[in-house]
Amino acid sequence: MKKILVIRFSSLGDVLLTSPLLRSLKRKFPEAKIDFLVKENYVDAVRFNPNISEVLIFKKEEEKVIARKLKERRYDSVIDLQNNIRSKRIREKLGARAFVFKKPTLKKLLLVKFKINLLRPIMPIPERYVRSVEELEPDEEGLELYFQRGKASNTSGCADIIGLCPGSKHFTKMYPKQYFIELGNKFARAGYKVKILGGRDEIKLCEEISSAIPTAVNLSNNNDLFATAREMQNCKAVICNDSGLMHVAAAVKTPVVALFGSTVKEFGFAPYKIKSLILENNSLTCRPCSHIGREKCPKEHFKCMLELKPDLIFEKIKEFLEAL
Repeated sequence: MKKILVIRFSSLGDVLLTSPLLRSLKRKFPEAKIDFLVKENYVDAVRFNPNISEVLIFKKEEEKVIARKLKERRYDSVIDLQNNIRSKRIREKLGARAFVFKKPTLKKLLLVKFKINLLRPIMPIPERYVRSVEELEPDEEGLELYFQRGKASNTSGCADIIGLCPGSKHFTKMYPKQYFIELGNKFARAGYKVKILGGRDEIKLCEEISSAIPTAVNLSNNNDLFATAREMQNCKAVICNDSGLMHVAAAVKTPVVALFGSTVKEFGFAPYKIKSLILENNSLTCRPCSHIGREKCPKEHFKCMLELKPDLIFEKIKEFLEAL
């Protein structure tokens, strides 16, 4: 393998989860030129990764032009981690040896619809990505996020700062706003400084939560990944939903507390190779109701999150923090 194209268009978490593959590729083929095709919104997740030679922008309205330009580069290998219609069209036009991430779609469907669990033992998505290339094996390292060329993120942490990330793309993956407020106030009363973190879509939510926690600092921003990641580095732990920011925290080596609602860790998206605690309601037979999340609870009770009371969550997190 001398000229390799890796395709993963989106989203933030999924792009970060490719970093173990990129690392393994470069170690196996140190002289290879490795390019990465990604949507513009997620470029920062790989912008400074030293295992990548060039980051290329994918725009769906320019797909034919992009495919033609890529073909001119004469890649000998393409690794398609997106594996959808668009990525398939591109890889087929390149005429290169193709490695394709095989999504466990049927197994996910059986778990969601019929609660038949064939996803054990759990294989994390980063390892599935690595195993998409037959010459590679996963290593023992975690995710990586680089803030500048050649310099990996490296957490130092602060004993009295807790980060709260209340956002997610889907309602059923979001711990309730009022619960985050109660949790934040409990940490504030316990002597912790509370940071509220989020991107463009969470600015209003973060403002509402911050205003209800007197000592909290609202650090939400207009999708400045590096600013958010640096704030996470200074936290003792980050408390979040099953979301992209969960993987950002893992990539900067900050301990993670993840609140899982409609999704489950069997899908392979749990915090990867980082000190972590997953809190979820295992008493429900309706979980998981989706592998990506829903806009409303199909049972109309939302017990997967509503029964994770702040008092219980606070005690579990305290135990986790004391063990760090």
